[in-house]
Amino acid sequence: MTSPEIAVAGPVPVGSVAPDFDLRDQNNRRVSLSGLREKGDVLVVFFPLAFTGTCEGELGHIRDNLPRFADDTLTTVAVSVGPPPTHKVWSSAQGYLFPILSDFWPHGDVARSFGVLDERRGYANRGTFLVGRDGLVRYAAMVGPGEARTEETWTAALATRS
Repeated sequence: MTSPEIAVAGPVPVGSVAPDFDLRDQNNRRVSLSGLREKGDVLVVFFPLAFTGTCEGELGHIRDNLPRFADDTLTTVAVSVGPPPTHKVWSSAQGYLFPILSDFWPHGDVARSFGVLDERRGYANRGTFLVGRDGLVRYAAMVGPGEARTEETWTAALATRS
């Protein structure tokens, strides 16, 4: 649950159609949710900002356990309002081999469509969504910027794979 001072709509509910997106990754390549879904399920991980400790820890967890988060039928992407050049430097330094997507412009539109944009602060809360190949949200959770996702969040999200 978010604190009252954080202005967000709330995460897209389980069972609803996930909003499609088309964003640039850290290598400036276009990545769409619909294109990723052709391969299988997609874990969409929103994070506030690059170069911050909690974000590095969470994405480092994905990096260190990549076989759990990416295989022939699952793709994991991380999304933040930062621009692709920032994500390029950060992902290279941290060894992130999964797409880090830029929701830079229009600023925060994808986070807003998923219901996780903190309008007052201008960046996403920590939203976690498992989107099935059929485009339906199978898992949705959100915690605020100061809170880290727990192992239970990752386990619960991955348990909903189709």
